Amino acid sequence: MASAESAELRTIYQSWSDRMGAAPEMDLPTLRNLFEEWHLPTAEPTRVTYEETVAGGVPALWCLPLDAADDRVILYLHGGGFVVGSTATHRKIAGHLAKAAGVRALVLDYRRAPEHPYPAQLEDAVAAYRWLLDQGIEPGHIATAGDSAGGNLAISTVLKLREDGDPLPAAILPMSPWLDMEHVGKTLDSNAGTDVLVSKEILHGMSGMFLGEGGDRRDPLANPLHADPAGLPPLYLCAGGHETLLDNAEQFHERARAAGVDSTLEVVPEMQHVYPFSAGRAPEADATIAAMAAWLRPRLGLEEGPR
Repeated sequence: MASAESAELRTIYQSWSDRMGAAPEMDLPTLRNLFEEWHLPTAEPTRVTYEETVAGGVPALWCLPLDAADDRVILYLHGGGFVVGSTATHRKIAGHLAKAAGVRALVLDYRRAPEHPYPAQLEDAVAAYRWLLDQGIEPGHIATAGDSAGGNLAISTVLKLREDGDPLPAAILPMSPWLDMEHVGKTLDSNAGTDVLVSKEILHGMSGMFLGEGGDRRDPLANPLHADPAGLPPLYLCAGGHETLLDNAEQFHERARAAGVDSTLEVVPEMQHVYPFSAGRAPEADATIAAMAAWLRPRLGLEEGPR
């Protein structure tokens, strides 16, 4: 049974759905302001400071846990359908993951659609990764991570790096990744009654803004379910049992394993989309953050076990 503490995220999501439903013609600035509340269910991580920077021409925010390894970095790509979300909404969840792993996290304020349709977001993520390399960070000391649309970017960034012949990071950590731009996943329908935020209607609207007019919904760098995962670094995916995008994580995990990739999938029953947003408050979120961090540390060349 889901914990009482996890209910706060569900309540906020239901509030957003109710407000969007009551204002179907909601303008983009109002929608973005609504989603700026996304940080509210996340407790402020202790012993973490923040510092603004520019990474390869892209505004970004460092999450700097005290005593973290300076030469290991999580490149964190925020969610929000490529349309909403920011470093402000995601700094705390990235801070929790960075603190648990004992590394720094770089949260990217990539360009958002519809003003900047695909591939602007991917270009910014790749530029930030290459900037980290230019700063002297070894590729084997970097992981890409992200939630929802950012989970897509955490994967597609590595796919693009592989395509371009760049050295690949050590690991990929997608949380509730949104990969399916065709909207054909089975849980999009089967979990429609339990996911209080992500609906087919919302996904159609955001994918249209993301891909722009004439965009290809089967482009493997926009829809990684059509990519060949062979040769990717190890993956740790997580998703909530009640979310409509559950099968996105399941499908990519299955395809990665079939291609010989080291892939782990954690599905937590009764959880909503990106349930780790309850970090610091709900036991389910804290357990997943701890598990991801413990999995990540040896892959970044650090000793196992929590810090």
